[in-house]
Amino acid sequence: MDKIIRKWRAEDAEQLAKILSNKKIQDNLRDGLSYPYTEKDAQDFINSMLESDATKTFAFAIVNKKDQVIGSIGAFRCENIHRQTAEMGYYLAEDYWGQGLGTSAVKQLTDYVFKATDIMRIFAEPFTTNRASCRLLEKCGFQLEGTLRKNAVKNGEIKDMCMYALIK
Repeated sequence: MDKIIRKWRAEDAEQLAKILSNKKIQDNLRDGLSYPYTEKDAQDFINSMLESDATKTFAFAIVNKKDQVIGSIGAFRCENIHRQTAEMGYYLAEDYWGQGLGTSAVKQLTDYVFKATDIMRIFAEPFTTNRASCRLLEKCGFQLEGTLRKNAVKNGEIKDMCMYALIK
């Protein structure tokens, strides 16, 4: 499996802005992202990831064979009694959906976090309607722990979410 995650770089901002200006991608993410997503938004995000606490934030660009950004993946350490747990999130540019690249990125991130840290549980909460993301997590060994009913409001719609976790 080729390594397809790497640290963010300032020059990734233009491509990241293009990816996140796709409503189909934003519809499966949490709120808080501007639409359309600008290059300035992307620069601010990249800077915040590069300046974040390396013991709590594990954020990477997903890249193609030409080292061009095609998505984002990160795991974020939780607090207090959950300090050895991390929440994971990711997205891919639409042109790369269904090619196994998300699966590779998730496997690389989870391997890295489990080897480099004391984190023992990584979880993700895709919307139940995001079947592709649920399948991806299952392919990576995540187990469905349950459905979080009426857990979110996205685009004015009440949504259920799946709770998936992978244990070290």
